[in-house]
Amino acid sequence: MPLIKILKMNWYKKLGPGLLYAGAAIGVSHLIQSTRAGADFGYQLIWAVLIVIILKYPFFEYGPRYAAITGKNILHGYKNLGKWSVILFFLITFFGMFIIQSAVTIVTAGIVSEVFHIHLPVWSIASMVLFACCLFLLIGKYKVLDTTMKFIITLLTIATISTFTISLFGDYHQEESLKTIFSFSNKNHVLFLIALMGWMPAPFDIAVWHSIWTTEKTNHNTDTSIGYKDIMFDFKLGYWTTLILALSFLGLGAVSIYGTGVELSANGNDFTKQLLQIYTSNIGEWSYIIIAIAALTTMFSTTLTCLDAQPKVMTETTAILFNKQEKKYTAIYWLWLFLLAFGSIVIIAFFSANMKTLIDFATAIAFLSSPILAILNYLVITGKDIPKEKQPSTLLRIVSIIGILFFIYFSIHYLYIYFF
Repeated sequence: MPLIKILKMNWYKKLGPGLLYAGAAIGVSHLIQSTRAGADFGYQLIWAVLIVIILKYPFFEYGPRYAAITGKNILHGYKNLGKWSVILFFLITFFGMFIIQSAVTIVTAGIVSEVFHIHLPVWSIASMVLFACCLFLLIGKYKVLDTTMKFIITLLTIATISTFTISLFGDYHQEESLKTIFSFSNKNHVLFLIALMGWMPAPFDIAVWHSIWTTEKTNHNTDTSIGYKDIMFDFKLGYWTTLILALSFLGLGAVSIYGTGVELSANGNDFTKQLLQIYTSNIGEWSYIIIAIAALTTMFSTTLTCLDAQPKVMTETTAILFNKQEKKYTAIYWLWLFLLAFGSIVIIAFFSANMKTLIDFATAIAFLSSPILAILNYLVITGKDIPKEKQPSTLLRIVSIIGILFFIYFSIHYLYIYFF
């Protein structure tokens, strides 16, 4: 197909929810957990990243697939299973959203503090970050969020891959005696593995967010006709981008930190400063701006999309549970948004000194809820709402069953190790 014809198709206008998904996913799981995986174990945990992203694929796809087929977000599919499933999702989201938002915001605040040399308590910087995000959402709403995220994800991808490529040519002082070998018999190693997989590439809640963004995209779209194939292409582009960047961040940690004897700090500000210093000292001071842009865009996009999505999910869930009218959605949305922002600041004020504990706890909780949300998504997409010809293929069903069993096993394994 000629290049001019491709450009005239304006295919990029049909992108949106998939890139919002990528913006929400590529954050703590990538910048922090993937980098830590590479820093602590080199390339040994690549298998875990690959397996968990492949096994999670069906359940994330079911969100936009349901929206593309029915024109409604997947919460309506939960409702058709029974009100109990909506209540269950409400509880999982409510008890997890403050920790999720706190975890991503504290990392963003640390990066802002380091890059812009702001010497204030981390909770006050986090407050400024959340205020900026709230202002952005108040002024721009979905359309600006959709447009901006296309730019952010493109910039993030270029900056991250460039940084990893450059790091391969750096001069590092690694010693074999300082290289840790991952072991399933080591409790701390297994707990970290589960924390890594918990948010890799993202918690399952984002499948619901994605379905809501998809319905918003189709409702706001006036220039082009967005069909089922467009929605699926958009999802796949965003999803597999998270895999590429996860491996890039893991590679950065493996190349730059593994075997050097450097231990990444548990403090948000110190972690960011340490990470940027390690990269620039090995790659060169000139690379600071590229790495800073990669880190800042990574976490700002995550903070922004999470702050937008979680109140939207709670708004939709509240409306379904209490039969609220659509005209009241806006008020409920802003109520949840400000409650989320305030609760996150309170948590950050208490946990700012130990970012690692907060993140590990958040990611572990996400992994423990994975089997529940995976089963719900599978029941919805194979239920009566979806015509037989639009339901998952046999291969996708098999991967789904394997994934559910995988998440159940590791959840039980985590609880056993943690408590016994």
